Amino acid sequence: MNQLKVVASITEKSALRYTPAGIPIATAVLMHSSQQVQAGTQRQVEFEISAIAAGDISKRFLEIELGTVLVFTGFLARKNRNSKSLIFHVTDFQINEFETPLLD
Repeated sequence: MNQLKVVASITEKSALRYTPAGIPIATAVLMHSSQQVQAGTQRQVEFEISAIAAGDISKRFLEIELGTVLVFTGFLARKNRNSKSLIFHVTDFQINEFETPLLD
């Protein structure tokens, strides 16, 4: 199974573009910050991840104000066929129900 759910905010976003097939694409950078427990010890976790939204969700994705904390759901895939870098493909997002960002 390849599913990622992360609480994050958009720190950067690009203008809407279209694939040659006419599918709308939105790209952004998401920022996550939380405290996690690992081996019985608290650990501060912070990271940025490149994200992409395709299709109908892409327009909603770009309407999000920078800094708004949301729960993003999707999957990880290679940036392109020949790349070793990963990108987060966002398939859904919703309002964060947590008071502080957490990683699921």
